[in-house]
Amino acid sequence: MAAKTAGAGLEERWRDILSVHARTMCEIDRALHPHGLGASDFEVLDVLAAEAPLRGDQCRVQDLVGRVHLSQSALSRLIGRLERDGLVERAVCVEDRRGVYVTLTQKGRDLHSEVLPLQRAVLERMLGGASRA
Repeated sequence: MAAKTAGAGLEERWRDILSVHARTMCEIDRALHPHGLGASDFEVLDVLAAEAPLRGDQCRVQDLVGRVHLSQSALSRLIGRLERDGLVERAVCVEDRRGVYVTLTQKGRDLHSEVLPLQRAVLERMLGGASRA
């Protein structure tokens, strides 16, 4: 009986985590939508803004996959959209032609800087206080 109760507690905590994640992603989507971005778009720009300067202003797509929690194919489609919008550029890795680098454009950097406070405000509102029910 105790194991069943412990399992139920874990399931409830897991569902609470999923619920907070879903609500937070929806709020980020709402805040960024007027700027033409969604939460996943922002995550890619944010990782590139943070990581790329440490790596010569570019980041391999395969390094982004684990950071933004999207499948390789979903991330490739998202990067394609960001590229069409002029926010990122892709280039084939010279050393490994299978690898693809992604770089923020100036337009991408500017948009990231503009919307960063909006995303951080949502995080503060949704996650900054004590645990929410």
